[in-house]
Order: sequence, then structure tokens, then C-alpha cells
Amino acid sequence: MSKSFEVQGQVHSIGDTTEYGNNGFTKREFVIKLTGEGENSAYPNHVALELIKDKCALMDSYKLGDEIKVQFNLSGRLWSGGDKPEKCFTSLQAWRIEQSGAGGFDQTPPAESYDQSHYAAADGNSNSNSNFDDDIPF
Repeated sequence: MSKSFEVQGQVHSIGDTTEYGNNGFTKREFVIKLTGEGENSAYPNHVALELIKDKCALMDSYKLGDEIKVQFNLSGRLWSGGDKPEKCFTSLQAWRIEQSGAGGFDQTPPAESYDQSHYAAADGNSNSNSNFDDDIPF
């Protein structure tokens, strides 16, 4: 299970969106220089984060130097390649970005906008009950 965090920083670099394989998987990396409380400006921390799939577009409206807040999940995986030593891969996967400071805006719709309980099902009943089956296998 991944854990969610938030950081604030200045956009240092923004990578291009890259497609991997033939399955449509996309990824975009960006780096921020942390500027939040407790950061030492004499020894700045630069942190690389990634966006995947439809989240890649979240960086489209930002440019180098912009001050942003990023919410991300921290996760890690172990990999062992036969006779090679085990290696740990860490991922900082961003899922929400907003301009920090006054007048900031949020690019991710609020969670309640994903709630479809107010839509009527084909039989005319609300689908807000827990037995709703949308034919998605996962």
C-alpha cells in the first residue's frame, strides 16, 4: 500500500510525456526544488516526481520557476534479477498539483465530482446502493 504526502516547491524541470510499449502507458517526470517550511536555501533539495496516464497533462499549465504544491503517493518495490543483487525502486507518483500561494487553483476535480450515485440506473433506480454492478471486472 502506498502512502500519500504533500510537498511545496519551485518547478525546476518538466519532462516530455513518454509512451511505453504498445498498451498506451504514458509517464511524465518533473523536478521541483523544495521551498516549504524547514527547507534550507543554502542546501536545496531537488525531488523528482512522476505522473502517469491521464495525470501527465497536469503539468501542461506550469512553467519553470512556478511555485506549486504537489500531492503524491510514495511506494517502493523490490526487484531481484537472478544472480544480481536485490534492488529497491522508489516511486513518487503525483496525482494532484496546484499553484501555491494566494490565487492558486486546483487542477484535480474534487472527490465528490466522481460520485455517480445521483445518476439513475437503466431500471430507473438510483445506483447509490452497494450492490451496483457496472460490469467492470475490477
